[in-house]
Amino acid sequence: MDKAATKIAVIYGGDSAEREISLKSGQAIANGLTKAGFNTVLFDTQVTPLQQLKAQNIDLVFIALHGRGGEDGCIQGALEYLNIPYTGSGVLGSALSMDKIRSKQIFQALELPTASFCIVNRANYHSEEAEKILAQLQGKVMVKPANEGSSIGMAKAETAQSLDQALQAAFIYDDAILVEAWIEGPEYTVAILGEQALPVIHMETPHDFYDYQAKYQSTSTQYHCPCHLSVTEQAYVQQLALQAFKATGASVWGRVDLMRDMSVEGIENQWRLLEVNTVPGMTETSLVPKAAKVQGLNFSALVTKIVELSIVAHNAKQLNLQDKE
Repeated sequence: MDKAATKIAVIYGGDSAEREISLKSGQAIANGLTKAGFNTVLFDTQVTPLQQLKAQNIDLVFIALHGRGGEDGCIQGALEYLNIPYTGSGVLGSALSMDKIRSKQIFQALELPTASFCIVNRANYHSEEAEKILAQLQGKVMVKPANEGSSIGMAKAETAQSLDQALQAAFIYDDAILVEAWIEGPEYTVAILGEQALPVIHMETPHDFYDYQAKYQSTSTQYHCPCHLSVTEQAYVQQLALQAFKATGASVWGRVDLMRDMSVEGIENQWRLLEVNTVPGMTETSLVPKAAKVQGLNFSALVTKIVELSIVAHNAKQLNLQDKE
């Protein structure tokens, strides 16, 4: 690949609730690509029409848009319409991975381990149902808007009143809410690069859970990589993450979050899949770069690898389409 002749547009910013994080990810990615020798431009979709990508003769788009519009298949569909190659998962894989409810249903259908849950829709929810939902899910729950990332709109609830309040707050972000049985145990994440699961990271925070503040603002959050799991345990978790990643149709690169339920015994009984992230944070200190560093890839090498894998995936897709014609 002639890097200097490869013009890459890093699209970032956007209009989602995760705009601030996206701006940081995009800038870091652009810096890493430039350092690697690529011809790189930054492209904020909030201020620049997407059609201008065509006028700039872009060879590849590196998607650094987090949340709605960036991870849900929308930008992927637009780029396919413009016939511009892009990094990461396609339309379907992006859409399914972004939707926490659909992801959970897929995990459940494939008998992949995930916590018990129920779905609450704004249109037919009544406050008096909160007590019944709590009882159904063992009295303590996590409330999650179906289509938000970075823990936005998430809350813990263990009384009917706090659950009702959490649901009303979550409805600001989404019409469909995932209410998940509370998992008592540590949280882990596995970065995926092509067909490979990178070293597992254990996140440790004094907060009730790994929330927005713990992720982006707190100085007390600790990241352990190596994660101190046994070789057998880490191999199991990596394989489980790869299964989840493929189950939602995700591809090329991303991250799978999961927790260890300490209320049960046995390695295979304890793990609970949370979600698949197809455009995870990519600042110099984000989780995927942390795992890549332990694997021996610096930031520039990581973004270069993502570009290379994305071009291979795009070329394979084009050949497949030609074969069908």
